Amino acid sequence: MAPSANSPYEKQAMSPSTAHLLPKQSTTSLGGAPSVRSMASNASLKNDGPYQSGGGRPSIAPSISDKFSLSADPASWGSDLSPSHPEPDDYLHNPDPRRDRKNDAGGSVFTSRGLMNLGCLMILGMGLVTLFAGFPIASYITQTMLSTQGGFNLGGINATGQVPEIPGNFGLIDIDTPEDARTKLSWETGEEMQLIFSDEFNVDGRSFYPGDDPYWEAVDLHYWLTNNMEWYDPAAITTKDGALRITLSEKTTHDLPWQGGMMSTWNKFCYTGGLLETALILPGANNIAGLWPAVWAMGNLGRAGYGASLDGMWPYTYDACDVGTVKNQTVEGQPLMAKDLSYLPGQRLSRCTCPGESHPGPMHSDNTFVGRAAPEIDIFEAQVSNQRGHVSQSSQWGPFNYHYEWFNATDNNLEIYDETVSELNAYLGGVYQQATSVVSTTNQDCYELETACFAIYGFEYKPGYDDSYITWLNDGKRAWTFRGPGAAADNRVEIGARPVPQEPMYILANLGMSGNFGEVDLEHLTFPTTMSIDYVRVYQPKGAINIGCDPIDFPTKAYIEEYLEAYTNPNLTTWVDDYKQPVPRNSFLGEC
Repeated sequence: MAPSANSPYEKQAMSPSTAHLLPKQSTTSLGGAPSVRSMASNASLKNDGPYQSGGGRPSIAPSISDKFSLSADPASWGSDLSPSHPEPDDYLHNPDPRRDRKNDAGGSVFTSRGLMNLGCLMILGMGLVTLFAGFPIASYITQTMLSTQGGFNLGGINATGQVPEIPGNFGLIDIDTPEDARTKLSWETGEEMQLIFSDEFNVDGRSFYPGDDPYWEAVDLHYWLTNNMEWYDPAAITTKDGALRITLSEKTTHDLPWQGGMMSTWNKFCYTGGLLETALILPGANNIAGLWPAVWAMGNLGRAGYGASLDGMWPYTYDACDVGTVKNQTVEGQPLMAKDLSYLPGQRLSRCTCPGESHPGPMHSDNTFVGRAAPEIDIFEAQVSNQRGHVSQSSQWGPFNYHYEWFNATDNNLEIYDETVSELNAYLGGVYQQATSVVSTTNQDCYELETACFAIYGFEYKPGYDDSYITWLNDGKRAWTFRGPGAAADNRVEIGARPVPQEPMYILANLGMSGNFGEVDLEHLTFPTTMSIDYVRVYQPKGAINIGCDPIDFPTKAYIEEYLEAYTNPNLTTWVDDYKQPVPRNSFLGEC
């Protein structure tokens, strides 16, 4: 429909800008077409739009920019762009040999300004080299390696005896440990020892699931190695009323009718030599058999409950290259007196390990490997016999003496301090272990179902050979001492001396049941039953501090990381058949 004559859309002439910066002759561009910038802002480049403008005022008023706009073409400004047209600043761009002769007459680059510029560049260059090369090299050369021997300045004790307080009470030494318990005299030598680790368990409700505690971790597995009747579950362990509580319950867990607990400091806290002491209430009653509580220590290269890690490692403590390192402790039936003595698979990481084989080290001066293993020392394993409570306090050994008879005929090697309380254990060993053990009567009041007092147990030991020893404590008193020559070489079975464990040792505590350890009187046992631990403390002589699971002379870290699955998968029960790893070749067998 056509618009009417009075329509606002009727065509009207474009109104020009009200002012121009340039003469009128420059208001059009080349070709006769109107310049964009010479048109009013309300004008159009086309006059044939869909709507025709009518008369009247434009729909958009002229803008300020219309008054001051310039065309994109400099010629429209009135400028002469010809190259022959002179400009006032041409002298700046045109060279003049006569004028510049004085400046171009030569000279020297070695001016004071040039030297200053060059010096500044050299200083900047040296600074960059120092920053990106010199500083890292100097830092590497002057760095102080952090010790793996202890927690000095990180929860441990420094040279002045000061103990740092770490927020959250996560230091090696529990801030709740009484001041009068920070030092203790050696039971064997009388020298003063200092506290290097403690846990008072005063904070209620602690969890020991993996990752919940800096030093302890509870396992989640069946301890099949000793045919335990229960499943070990982290839920069975917590803290309450200022004590660690490990509870054995009649509770079906993973198809087993009982649930118990075991926790350790494996690969988190280890120590070598010193006194390990604990105060605790034994579970149950002093006259009902069947419970198997224990607190003990083991070498860090074997993890309790993880069979593959222990295969060929437990209970060895040996650093000789002879028949004691091989399977069954014999070669083609020799030596004859060792026949049927041992069913052990052989020491996996022995001194006989061939060069180039997998071994955590270190090396002896003769370029043979140091024999490595996972030895065991028990603070106690508690039992009830003849209606009275007892503890077996022992150390496990491999390879074995003839008939498992260690050299205990003299007081130098075996010392029992009160024969009315303690006696030599009739059990000396079997085809899987040899034991040096004494059985002691416990404080009959310090049981859960008696007066529930805390009794002190522990052992103090010095690693090594001739001057080494292990002294056990029962109810806060010395029970007995084993001295190093008791594990001397045994020519009858052609083995060398075995050292009191030199490996970094970690701490374990557990409560379970097993017919392997004796009668289980299910008819009279009551559940749940709990072992309560008041504290765990470790002391070492001030001149012999040796803390850490990866010490320089007995490293474990790299080896554990290389074979981590053996230490984290409890379903791998053997090194070769399950884990599919080879046993290192043995030079004694001529395999190198």
